[in-house]
This record gives sequence, structure tokens and C-alpha cells, in this order.
Amino acid sequence: MMSNDNLNTSWRKIAISIYKKPVDSKIFGSVEVDVTDLELYISQKRKEGLKITLTHIFTLAVARALKQEIPELNAYVRRGSIVKRKSIDAMVSVLIGESQMSSIKIHNADTLTLSELSAIMVDEIKRSRNGTQNNTMRLRDSVTAIPWPFRTWITFIIRKLTIDWGMPIPFLNFKADSFGSYVISNIGSIGLDMGYPALFPISNVPFVLIMGGVNKKPYVVNDVILPRRIISLGAALDHRVVDAMHGGKLFRYLKYIVKNPTILESKPNWCI
Repeated sequence: MMSNDNLNTSWRKIAISIYKKPVDSKIFGSVEVDVTDLELYISQKRKEGLKITLTHIFTLAVARALKQEIPELNAYVRRGSIVKRKSIDAMVSVLIGESQMSSIKIHNADTLTLSELSAIMVDEIKRSRNGTQNNTMRLRDSVTAIPWPFRTWITFIIRKLTIDWGMPIPFLNFKADSFGSYVISNIGSIGLDMGYPALFPISNVPFVLIMGGVNKKPYVVNDVILPRRIISLGAALDHRVVDAMHGGKLFRYLKYIVKNPTILESKPNWCI
């Protein structure tokens, strides 16, 4: 098990001192991925009764990448140090109305199979649409109800206590790592082909992954240009925790899963 000392490399110690959170510490990256065969796989699974989408695939793939390939990214900043999270939890943005966005939190996402993730997401989305939201969303709604300028002062205090000082706020059930290990959002579902997300300052997550639209494009396959279905993936990463190498490992693993989605049907080795 990786200790906190191993997480706090020289670069991370310097970066925490240099950069603010996360105003000027952002790294942006993007890739295009051929999901032609993956969409056929998803279509077949849906015919078999497993209601999954690209969002399920990438949510689960990122969780397993954090466990298997880049465990050092499952961390957050607290009191000037990098602290390893105790679990890998995904925060997934969802549309709960015609124009209202919310989010659901998937605990221990790296331990799930596709069928388990699908069942949990169905249940959590239903709860969110019925008004039973997770603690993070309830905090958002509570703060939103406070009139300005008091709202600005309250958010400053919450951020100072939890993010800067690493202190939990028990009566709000909010901590420095309440948003989970990462955030994933499918903006392609609302008509956007590509986007670069914001790193919400109070979230304290190391990165946000954006799924763009899927479009048919000419693509080179075995030296032959063919029409293929291509998705754009974009990410915003907190440079205090993440560097380009980590982003490269993440995207390489996602491409691997796109070509081998059946891996996600079974429990990973660390759960057996």
C-alpha cells in the first residue's frame, strides 16, 4: 500500500507551494478515440438486457485506471500535502430534467462490474430525480439558498476550513475529499462535441474527464481510411497532483479498455 510519504514527491511539494488551488494549476488534454466497435458491443449488451452507455464504460475504466495504473492520482491536497484517498469514488454528472444538471456519487467504483455499476447508477439517478441527492448536492442547494453577499462569505469559509485547513464540517457532512476521486461528465449528451471542464475550486478532485460527442469521421485503420465513429475526450487536471505523464497513462488505459470492454464484465483481480 502506498504511503503518504511516497505520494509527496519533490515536484508535488513544490507545486503545492507555487500554485493556488486550482486557479493557475490547470493542465488541459484531449484525445480522439475510435468507439465504432465499442458502440457495437454496447448495442449487443443492451439487447441482452444490460442497460449501459459510453458513460458507464468510461466511468468504470477511469476507476480501474486509478487502482491499477495510476494509484498516485487517487489523492487530494490537504494542509499543504498530498493525501491518499481511502477509496476510489466517482462523481458522475447527470441530467435530471430538461436543463438541470446534478451529480451522483459511486462509492468504491473500482470494485464494480458493468452490471453492478448499471444497477447503482439507475438507483442513484432515480433518487436524485426524486429529490434525494447526495451530501455534496444538498450542500450546493443549501448554499444557493443563501442571499448574496452572504453566500460568497459562506463559500469562502467552507473552502478555507475544508480545502485549505483540511477540517471537516460535521453538521454539513462535508470534508476536503467529499467530491470523490474524479468527476466525469458526458457533454456529448447535450449536443457539445468537445469541451474543457473547470476544476471546481471547492471540489478538490485531481481531474475532471469530459466525454464529447460521437461523430463519424475518416479514420486510418490498418493503413486504410475508413468511416469510423470517433469520440472526443477532454480533461482538466490539477497540476499540483497530476502531470503530463499521469494524463498519458490515463488515456492509454482508456484506449485499452475501449478495445477490450469485456474486461469490465468481471470482478477485477484485487476483489477476488
